[in-house]
Amino acid sequence: MSVIRLDGVTKYFGKKAALDGVSAEFETGRIYGLLGRNGAGKSTLINSVCNRVRINKGEISLDGERLQENDKALGHIYAMSEGVNLPGDMRISSAFKVTGDFYPNFDNEYAGELAKRFGLDVKKRLGRLSTGYRTIAKIIIALSSGAEFIFLDEPVLGLDANHRELFYRLLVERFIDSGCCMVVSTHLIDECANLFEHVIIIDKGKVICSESAETLLNEGCAITGSAAAVDRFCKDMDILSQSSMGGIKSVYVRGRPESVPNGLEISKPDMQQIFVSITGGQEGEGDTK
Repeated sequence: MSVIRLDGVTKYFGKKAALDGVSAEFETGRIYGLLGRNGAGKSTLINSVCNRVRINKGEISLDGERLQENDKALGHIYAMSEGVNLPGDMRISSAFKVTGDFYPNFDNEYAGELAKRFGLDVKKRLGRLSTGYRTIAKIIIALSSGAEFIFLDEPVLGLDANHRELFYRLLVERFIDSGCCMVVSTHLIDECANLFEHVIIIDKGKVICSESAETLLNEGCAITGSAAAVDRFCKDMDILSQSSMGGIKSVYVRGRPESVPNGLEISKPDMQQIFVSITGGQEGEGDTK
C-alpha cells in the first residue's frame, strides 16, 4: 500500500488562503470522494499534490518521500484537470503518445479500446472536440496512464447520461484491475456516491470531514412527511439539515429513532443531504480555486 500524505498544507493566492493548514491522506486500494462547494479549494489541493502550484507551507509526501520538485515520485500520480493541458492542434493519438513519454506504464492499447467504446476518433484534434468529447479524451488518458494515484477533477463535465454511466463502469473496472487510488472531485454527489469508500469534504480551504462513506451514511436518518408533523416529531432532535417542497418537509437528523408516527417516513440519508448538513447548506463565493 502506498500513501500520499498532506501535512499542514497552505496555499495563498494573493492574500486569500485557498488551502489553510490542510492535512489528509490518500491510500492505494481506495476510491475517494473529494467534495466541496465552488471555491472550497478542491482543485488547488489536486494541483498542489501534482506540483502544478507551489504551496506556501506544509509538506506533501508519497510514502515518506517529499513530492515537491520530485519528478520520479510525481510519475506515480496523474491528475485530470478541468482544463486541457495539451495543445489544441494535437491529435488524440499524439496525446496518447506524449502522455506515454511521461508515464512509462501508459497502456496505449487500452486507450485505443476505450476510444472505441466511447466512439472517439483518435485522429481528431483536441481543439476541435465538443466539451463532452474533450472530457472523454481526458478520461481515457487518465485511466490509461498506469499511475498509482489518479485524481479526477469534475470528470463528467459535458457528458451525457450514457457516457457518464460508461465512465463509472470503466472507473470501477480499472480500479479493481489495478488496485490504484482513485480520487473523484465532483458536484454530482448523489450520482457518484456509490463509488466512494472514503469521503473528504473541504470548505473554505480547510478539511472539515474525512470519514468512511459507510460511517457517514449510518450517522443519521431522513424523516419525511407533512411539515407540521415533521416539526412536531423532530422538535427535540439534533437536526443537521432540512428542506421543504410544498407542504412536504424532509429533515436529516443525527441518530435514528426506533419508530415514527403514521404519516411520517424514515429513511437512510443520501450523500447529498450529508454534504449539505456538514457544509451548512450555503453556496460558496464562486471563485474557481
